[in-house]
Amino acid sequence: MSRPELQAPPEIYYGDIEAKKYTNNTRVQQIQADMTYRALELLNLPPDEPAFLLDIGCGSGLSGEILDEEGYLWVGCDIAPSMLEVALEREVEGDLFLQDIGQGFGFRPGSFDGAISVSVLQWLLNAETSHPTSSPPHRLTRFFTTLHAALKNPSRAVLQFYPTSDDQIQLITSIAQKAGFGGGIVVDYPNSKKARKVFLCLFVGGGGAGAQQVPKGLEGEEAGEEEEAGKALFEKRRERLRAKERSGKRKSIKDKDWILQKKELYRQRGKKGVPNDSKYTGRKRRAVF
Repeated sequence: MSRPELQAPPEIYYGDIEAKKYTNNTRVQQIQADMTYRALELLNLPPDEPAFLLDIGCGSGLSGEILDEEGYLWVGCDIAPSMLEVALEREVEGDLFLQDIGQGFGFRPGSFDGAISVSVLQWLLNAETSHPTSSPPHRLTRFFTTLHAALKNPSRAVLQFYPTSDDQIQLITSIAQKAGFGGGIVVDYPNSKKARKVFLCLFVGGGGAGAQQVPKGLEGEEAGEEEEAGKALFEKRRERLRAKERSGKRKSIKDKDWILQKKELYRQRGKKGVPNDSKYTGRKRRAVF
């Protein structure tokens, strides 16, 4: 079966039907969750501190849900309107932008504490037209140059992608380095065909004596080891959720403050039919027998 990026541009491939099919696929949800947790691990943010993150190619907000669970504020951008529509229907917390990342970002310099991306970068490796500005080197240059400017110093960007050759990896890393990034490639499970994942771990600043080091990839030659690693990852996630519940940090989604915040977010996005606030907003109702 041909890879999605070879079939059509992302804004066409992820139409209304494909966007909903992608979002509701449980296997896709699991992969997105695994890759997002791994990206956050490589991002190496200070624990128990707030951070403002950029989710590049956020799609329908599957990665954004993980960022919410971990307590981060985030902004997401995607080129597919249908994906963003699904994200709005799912009531994600982050702000959303319709954006062609190959044209670069327009964010204020130093806006973000970090950036993540899952299965997006390979879409920039295909030219949609014969115009010079549609060439992969040009689009990658615009992407990395403006991303570097949008990140704080020091910070990291972790971009998981699916290259088809070593030449593609070389092209991407060389352009990222020319844009001012440090870092390099991290490969998890390099000896496995199914579990192998490639991450581009980029650094902004952090030079001198305390220079940042490229993290090591996860190892595991046997399928059993990979499955155990996956089980360990999910167990760690459950432990984090239990810890949040015990500490009271996990927000309630039924209190009045949360409802008022949601309604205000809908009004800012121009959603029609948002109920007015009143003394009955968020009140507890008696159980019905």
